[in-house]
Amino acid sequence: MNRRTFLGAAGAATISAAAISAAPSLAAGKRRFGIQLWSVAKMLSEDFEGTIAMLAGLGYRELETYGPYTFSDPRQIEGWKKTAEMLGFSGSGFFGLSTAQIKAVFAKHGLIVPSMHTDLFTLQTRMGELAEAAQALGATYVTLPSLPAEQRATFDDYKRAGDLFNKIGEDAKRHGVRFAYHNHGYGLAPVNGKVPLDTLLDATDPMSVFFEMDTYWTTAGGADPKDYLARYKGRYRMMHLKDMKGQHRFSGDGSGPSDWISMFPFLTYLGDGSLDMAGIIAAAQDSGVEHFFVEQDRADDLKVAITGSANYMKTIGFE
Repeated sequence: MNRRTFLGAAGAATISAAAISAAPSLAAGKRRFGIQLWSVAKMLSEDFEGTIAMLAGLGYRELETYGPYTFSDPRQIEGWKKTAEMLGFSGSGFFGLSTAQIKAVFAKHGLIVPSMHTDLFTLQTRMGELAEAAQALGATYVTLPSLPAEQRATFDDYKRAGDLFNKIGEDAKRHGVRFAYHNHGYGLAPVNGKVPLDTLLDATDPMSVFFEMDTYWTTAGGADPKDYLARYKGRYRMMHLKDMKGQHRFSGDGSGPSDWISMFPFLTYLGDGSLDMAGIIAAAQDSGVEHFFVEQDRADDLKVAITGSANYMKTIGFE
């Protein structure tokens, strides 16, 4: 993405006419909007409270955290150390703060945490600790951000994942939280005439397993977000919001890093791309989506991107 002119308060007026025309229908269901903290991970590592204050100042009111946390499964904590070295920052979870301390920081800036991203190991072995932290923060959802590659290699893997998700979902319910799954762009290409993600949705209990849609990766995988929202009403409770410059799809099936990296150049902030974001968000509200999180995986100028997305959300009637 080329560097853009900084979008201040007046920048909201530059949002497309199509988005503005959709504002009245969205305003009736006016909601707070949020951001997945992975978007600003490096900034948080450098200045945690300063970054939280900046997000609140831009209008973000909800946060989605990412792990690992101090209570995460040791295998995930160890794996994160290697990833952190590669990324050039180490902050995650509660960034060295206790649950009470981080909740106080969020509350000071008028922010709440509806969802915590976590990993499969922790969901299977540390649900008690995870649920305790989620409840202390006021979070409803404990969310798996991706399915490990070795557990989605075949169509049968998705059937097994459905069984596993049902078990995790029931365990989450017993602990007073809800389990959700965030799907990237994989599982959307038909296999012998069947779509793996459809199988996963059909095989899981609607009362125990919920879903988080990513507008960008769903589109990159060749699917229509509005179609899934219409066909699976009530299943999607959260959404990651990203826009796309032009119309692009994975060259492969979206299952590996090479596919994802090839799509990074087309990422942009909301209202600056070609996706019908207002239409998708309206369909999401009709489908039962409760929380909308901006997520910016990559940007040449991150402050420009997250400011632009915040302005867009306010323009279509969010607050």
